[in-house]
Amino acid sequence: MSRELGPTLTYANGVALLTCAFLFISTIHARTQDSNIRQVTDNPPRHNHNLLGTATELRFKSFIQEYGKDYYTHEEYVHRLGVFAKNLIRAAEHQALDPTAVHGVTQFSDLSEEEFESMYLGVKGGFGRVGSGGGNEAKLLEVGKLPDNFDWREKGAVTEVKMQGTCGSCWAFSTTGAVEGANFIATGKLLSLSEQQLVDCDHSCDIKEKDSCDEGCNGGLMTNAYNYLIKAGGIEEEKSYPYTGKSGKCKFNPEKIAVRVANFTNIQVNEDQIAAHLVQNGPLAVGLNAVFMQTYIGGVSCPLICPKKMLNHGVVLVGYGSRGFSILRLGYKQYWIIKNSWGKRWGEHGYYKLCRGHNMCGMNSMVSAVVTHTY
Repeated sequence: MSRELGPTLTYANGVALLTCAFLFISTIHARTQDSNIRQVTDNPPRHNHNLLGTATELRFKSFIQEYGKDYYTHEEYVHRLGVFAKNLIRAAEHQALDPTAVHGVTQFSDLSEEEFESMYLGVKGGFGRVGSGGGNEAKLLEVGKLPDNFDWREKGAVTEVKMQGTCGSCWAFSTTGAVEGANFIATGKLLSLSEQQLVDCDHSCDIKEKDSCDEGCNGGLMTNAYNYLIKAGGIEEEKSYPYTGKSGKCKFNPEKIAVRVANFTNIQVNEDQIAAHLVQNGPLAVGLNAVFMQTYIGGVSCPLICPKKMLNHGVVLVGYGSRGFSILRLGYKQYWIIKNSWGKRWGEHGYYKLCRGHNMCGMNSMVSAVVTHTY
């Protein structure tokens, strides 16, 4: 009898937790039916005026002041107020589905989901597979003796958090982060490398998916970028080819190459292998589904639902920890430490914590390591 009871209780608890989460979401929507926020859930512009003079507008004004927002016309102000109100509901929904993290107002709260994706994401062809752009499959590594906690920031292999701006160039920042780490391991020197060179000069395409090409602020793939760097001979430092946040004419100067990429490998086995390659090879370029990141403020993100086959954002995996509390996962759980490219005011000083061991948001679907030449 006891053998059957345990799984039954576990299942019942899981159903109860899911039910509570969805009941909470239903309650949110029910409450908004009696408020002015309901007027903008489908964002009809004429109804946004009903939000003027409400508590929602007061929060919106605080948001404008905190993040230095500026709208040039009254119509744009009212439109963004409506988007902001809709995102308040969305943040509450995210909080219900991801209760171990903190969700709320961020610098992106005046952007629609579509605007946010076009401006701040940018991974192409990321449908749950490692980019096929010529890299070898990574060899299996021993995972039995991995440390409980590991962080390349503590070892000096990670540059400061950068800001991609309103440009879908996350793929370029993910690439440079991995190359910066690999170069540090090879030479002991931490150099900040040029994302702008990739944005301006890299137009390479995936070998198997010919329509998945690197197109500056219109998106790209990290594996394409590695192939470009191998063919171009290397990458300049940030200081010699600074970032502008927009696509421009290629100004790459081979005489200013700072780091040369020798090869790269694709890692797609499981998260233990990802951890082993992280420890051995340095920071890794990773593709994720960023659906919960627009409203993320801090904590360990471990959502109940996060599609694993729609990868749209490139980031840098720099470490992991073992003591991130996750109540819906029944206790302390491991988590990944992820460097983002939205500035230090986003998330935890520019970083994202994502629970480890669940392939959360496609964590093990698009991961790559880099090897650089030494001089």
